Formats: sequence, C-alpha cells, structure tokens
Amino acid sequence: MSKSNKKTNLNSYKELNKNIKKKVEKYYRKKTKKNGLKVLFPFLKPYLFLLICSVLCIVVATVFYALDPRFEGMVTTQLMKDALEISEGKIGAKVHLDIILGIIRTLVIIYLSRIIFTYTGSVLLTKSIQSFVRDLRQAVEQKIRRLPISYFDKNQIGDILSRISNDVDTLSNAMQQSFVQVVNGALTFTFAIIMMFIINIKMALITIIIVPLSYLISKYIVKKSQKYFNSQQKFLGILNSKVEEMYTGFSEIKLYGKEKDVVDEFKIVNGKLREYGFKSQFMSSLMNPLISIVCYFGIIVVAGVGVFNVINGIIVIGDLQAFIRYIWQVNQPLSQITQLSNVMQSAYAASIRIAEVLCEEEMDEEEKSIVEVSELGSDVEFENVVFSYDNELKNIEIEEDVINIDKTENQKKDTLKNISAKIKSGQMVAIVGPTGAGKTTLINLLMRFYEINSGKIKISGIDTKKIRKEELRSMFGMVLQDTWLFKGSIYENIAYGKEDASREEVMTAAKNANIDKFIRSLPNGYDTIINEEANNISAGEKQLLTIARAFLVNPKILILDEATSSVDTRLEKMLQDAMKKILYGRTSFVIAHRLSTIVNADLILVMNNGNIIEQGTHEELLNQKGFYANLYYSQFETNIL
Repeated sequence: MSKSNKKTNLNSYKELNKNIKKKVEKYYRKKTKKNGLKVLFPFLKPYLFLLICSVLCIVVATVFYALDPRFEGMVTTQLMKDALEISEGKIGAKVHLDIILGIIRTLVIIYLSRIIFTYTGSVLLTKSIQSFVRDLRQAVEQKIRRLPISYFDKNQIGDILSRISNDVDTLSNAMQQSFVQVVNGALTFTFAIIMMFIINIKMALITIIIVPLSYLISKYIVKKSQKYFNSQQKFLGILNSKVEEMYTGFSEIKLYGKEKDVVDEFKIVNGKLREYGFKSQFMSSLMNPLISIVCYFGIIVVAGVGVFNVINGIIVIGDLQAFIRYIWQVNQPLSQITQLSNVMQSAYAASIRIAEVLCEEEMDEEEKSIVEVSELGSDVEFENVVFSYDNELKNIEIEEDVINIDKTENQKKDTLKNISAKIKSGQMVAIVGPTGAGKTTLINLLMRFYEINSGKIKISGIDTKKIRKEELRSMFGMVLQDTWLFKGSIYENIAYGKEDASREEVMTAAKNANIDKFIRSLPNGYDTIINEEANNISAGEKQLLTIARAFLVNPKILILDEATSSVDTRLEKMLQDAMKKILYGRTSFVIAHRLSTIVNADLILVMNNGNIIEQGTHEELLNQKGFYANLYYSQFETNIL
C-alpha cells in the first residue's frame, strides 16, 4: 500500500484514534531514547582529551592491580618450596629471604604505582566530568530561554525545574562516582581473565561460565527495572511541580481550608514516587546476591580442580592462590557494576529527560530587522489575524504512516478568527469581553509571544514578523495582573527595565505612578529591600511598583492587562489622572473587566469567542445597545446593588 493511501486528515491531535496516538508517542519516545546520548556527547567532546588521559591512568593502575596476585603467589610458592626442601633435609635448604624480599620490593613498587595512577586518573576524571556538567547545565538554562512560550504552557514549571536541577545532578553524580568504577571494573575483569588463561586454560574456561550467567541475570533484571527508574524520575518531576504549586498558593489554600486536600494530593504523588523508588531499588538490588551466588559456585568448582592440579604438579600452589584471587577480581567488578546499576539506570533516565529539553523545537532564528524600531511610530493594525493554540502536530511521519492535519479543517479550533482593527498612534485602546474571549491572546500575539497562523500584525505599516522579537519587544511596556517583583531594593525593582536609569528618573516614574509618597514613608525609602515572596508590601503597592517600572522605560506602546485590579478606588482615581499625562502621544492597550475604568478610551474593542464583535467609543457602543451596552449596564446595576 502506498504512503499516500495511508494519509489521514484529522481536525486536531485530540481526535487521533488510539492506535495512531500510540504510534505517535512510541515514535517520540524511540526518537528521544535513540538520540539521547548523542545529544549530550557534544558537551563532553571538548574534554575528551582529559577523559582519555584519565582512562589511560586507570588502565595502567588496573594492570598493576592485575599483577598483584601473581607476585603475591610467587611469595607463597617460594615459601612452600623452601619449606618442602627443609622438611626433606636437603643440603643447603633454607628460606631464601633474598628472593622473597626481591618479590616484596617489586610488590611495593606495584602498590605505589597503582595508587599514583589511580589518584591521577581520578583528578583528571573529576575535572573533565565537572566541566562537562557545568557546560550542560548552562546549555539547558540557555535552551530554556530559547524555547517558545507554548512549551511552558504544555509543561509544569516544577517538572522543568526538576530537569534543570535534579536530572542534571543525577547525571553528574552517576558519571563522577560510577564512571571510574565501571571503567576500572571492566578493565579489572578483562585483565583477570587474561591472567587466569596464562595460569591454566582449563581452569580459566571453567571460570568463564560465570560471565554469560552473570550477563543474562543482569540483562533480565535491568530490563525489568529500567521502566521503574524512568517512572521514578517522572514522578520526581511531578512531585516538584506539586510542591511548587502548593507553596505558590499557600495563602489561598489556608483561606479555603484546603490543607487536607493538597496534603492528600501530595501523599498520592509521594506514594507513587515511593512505589516506583522501592520497585526500582528492589529489582536492581537482586543482581548483586544472584551474581555472587554464581561466583561462589565457580570458586568451589575451580578450587577442587585446582587442588587436583597442584597435587599432580600441573600448577604450583602460588598459582592456585593467584587464580582464586583472580576469581574474586572477576566477581568484584561484576558486583560493583550490578550495585551501580540503579545509579546508572537513574542517570540514563535523567539523560533522556535532559535530552528531551535540548531537542525541543526552539523559536525560529530571526533575520536582521528590516527597519530600526527607533524609526517606527506606534500605530498598530491587525489584518485578518487567525491564531490557534492547537496547531502543533503537523505532517509527522511515523514509519510508513503519515498523519496530516488539514489547516482549513483545523480553523474550527481557532482561538482568534479573522481579527481586524486599526489603532492610530497615541490612541488609548480598551479590549473588553468575557473570560476566554481572546483579549490577552491578542496582546501576546502583538508582542510575538506566539506566532499567528495567518494574517498580519503591523506597526507603522511594517509586518512584526520582519522585526526581531527582542527589538520589537523593546517598544513595549507591560503591566500584568499578576505582579512580579524580585528580591532586591525598591529602586532596583523599578529600574529593572532600564538598568542605567538615574535615581531622579526612578523617582519621577514613582511619582507618576503615585507610589513615591509611600516609598518615602518607609524606613529605608527607595533602598528598602523586598523579600523573596514580596509579601512585606501590599498587593496594591506591588502593582503600583510594576506600573512605575513600565513608566520608567518610556515605551512607545504601553500594555495594561488588568493593571488596576489590585488598586483600591482612591488610588485608581489618582492613577487615572497621572495616566492622562503619561499616555499622551503614546499608544496604549488596556485590558479591563471593570468597564468604568475605560469610558474615556479612544477605541474600545469588544471581543467574544475569538472575534471582535463591536468596536467604537464608549458612547457609540452604548448607543448601539448591543453586547457592550448589556455588559456595561449589568456591571453598573451590580455596583448599585
């Protein structure tokens, strides 16, 4: 069947049938897992030389470690030989201390060399791994800055933070603590097998049986436990999201008496984390005792064969001693690796989660703006703007199946539909409408937080897509309903958008926002420190500070999204009076639910269900006796009541 015959036109991702949806998810999981380590390798590449040097040091140290049993066996062999000669009464029989001391001196050199090379290898490895982790953490942080806002809409903040911190730390600890042991274990195992073959081939072949048995046991348990480690990392991210959510809404939770509910939710997620943590640790911990049983069985068999060979003069007693030591050297790395399997599996799961972030589609690279924003005016035009949040799954090829979402069909899910409006420079534009009408979405599109599906948004006749986002956003000042202040002085918070602002400029902005008097009443004035939660000032004062911050930037276009929602009536009146002066000659967009605050707007855009259904001045809209008039009078009646 041809590929074209397998195309399916769907309205949205939600309408995918279960089989296709599973293939989509399987495709992305497979793709990420396949490329996960490849994604991280470039960060390790600059430090490969140090890493190789550390591995070479570990190799040399392991060679010396492999020589230990052989030389120790020589001492035993010489002592046994001398003891037998003395017991048989041979002439000149004695303990040859010179030979034994010579072997011991060689052993001392071997011991010291092994210590020196092990230490050097560890230092070089630490430097390379920590440098790699530093670069990786910086790359993840920078990647987060390049991701579109839609990524944060789809992912919980706590989970994103977990990937940046917990997952990177898990990978770092695994590489730092486990890499040396894994490399050292593999080399020790290899050299021990070689030395056993040198001593006696038949006994070595018997011992080799341990290897495939141990491998099969490890493979089976890793296969069973890896899914639990993946789930463990996943629920760790969910737990962080829950904690972040609980502490962010701490006051509301206390107010509505929801402590028990959030604790119950936390217990559920915490219980899942405990469940998968227990299962992963339990499964991985089975490897060490099972492999040890196999090794003990091998030692018993080899010891019996070895005694027979010593009695028959096939090998000397020192070689049997060395051989038993080599069996332990085989068992030791196998035990180490199996003990580290849980760490390595956690690291592998963490690497996949980090790779998922690094592989996320970034905002498109932008060309240089075709015009200097300083030369632009502030008139704005929306021309047949269409936008949908459900426009992300396009032409995904999965093996032989192609899922194709038809754009014309998908317009049924559009958030904004053919929005058109012209705003002249210096006008105050109010955007009103019920919740979910698309008011904030329209503003987000204006600043290119999202890209429109079709149509154009122009500033001074220039398509905003032809202006770099960073330069475009420098034209705007914005005050959100949810205030954001950081730990620092009031002066630093106001000057956040203009770091080179003078103290006089900051004070002027504060006066225009009617917050200067309050600031001066504080013990330290403008140097008063706002704490991390910004709860040492009121909600209204926080809002006024963010308004002062926007005024300081002196933007060409000012956006107020429910900016007065936290300001009382008295301060609101003072703020409106100040705005008349500050907004003069500047285009402004005001989103407000309280229609009494925008009666003086030059243009009011009334939105509902993603459309501009009415537009005009306050008086014009009241005369139309339509949606706006009903909305306005309903608020007026409510206020009277």
